[in-house]
Amino acid sequence: MIDIQNMPDERNIDIDRVGIKNVKYPITVRDRANGHQSTVADINMFVDLPRQFKGTHMSRFLETLNIYHGKIDITQFDDMLKYMKRKLRASKAHIEFSFPYFMAKKAPVTKSEGLIDYRCSFKGAVNGDNEIDIVTTIEVPVTTLCPCSKEISRYGAHNQRSIITLSYRSDGFIWLEEMIELAESCASSEIYSLLKREDERYVTEKAYDNPVFVEDVVRAITEKLNSDKRIIWFQVESENFESIHNHSAYAFIERDKRTANQVADLIDVAAGSAAAGVYRR
Repeated sequence: MIDIQNMPDERNIDIDRVGIKNVKYPITVRDRANGHQSTVADINMFVDLPRQFKGTHMSRFLETLNIYHGKIDITQFDDMLKYMKRKLRASKAHIEFSFPYFMAKKAPVTKSEGLIDYRCSFKGAVNGDNEIDIVTTIEVPVTTLCPCSKEISRYGAHNQRSIITLSYRSDGFIWLEEMIELAESCASSEIYSLLKREDERYVTEKAYDNPVFVEDVVRAITEKLNSDKRIIWFQVESENFESIHNHSAYAFIERDKRTANQVADLIDVAAGSAAAGVYRR
């Protein structure tokens, strides 16, 4: 049969990314407590397309997923990226997984247990030299209490739900739970899915005793990540959904712990690869 995709295109324009988006697919994620956790990811898969080809073969992206069905997790990213690049005869390939990750958490006083979900993503890229880069991103909901409000008020202080978004590149394996717990430790209080009255009192009093600005949150996390030798690059942002304002408070820090020469040598694997950015390791 005629293969239209492989026919020439005379417009002489390279395409940076072509592929499929928003595919829902079961994946396996490493779970510190249980070994592995099954979840469902929203998946994007792309390759570059040279100017001489009219189109790519969309079915081959799904063929890649089906080949790795039952064994898709972060440890398979290298193989998946290289296979997809080879299968589609591309020089660069990108895969993005976004998924809910669940942790069982016990309430601080009654120890009542419930599940809480965290939004996570893995974004991987491979270049023409088969160099792999992976960025992990985790969104962590927390509680913050305003130090200024506490200082000037006679009764209580205003607090807010906040979202900490932490993206990182690592030299070695890191449990998702480690980064979740690190982020939670830098807020006024972590949050829980199930709280009894005794637990509610504990959480509100803990937050009151530990007020933090949005700036405090990102600085505290940066201190911890700077001292972790496994982390080679990170972005951390915190958004506080203010309870007494019609706006959010926001702070952001990015740090690259690699040397300037390393960064200069390794900077173009996945140029333009979604919010967290993806570069060569």
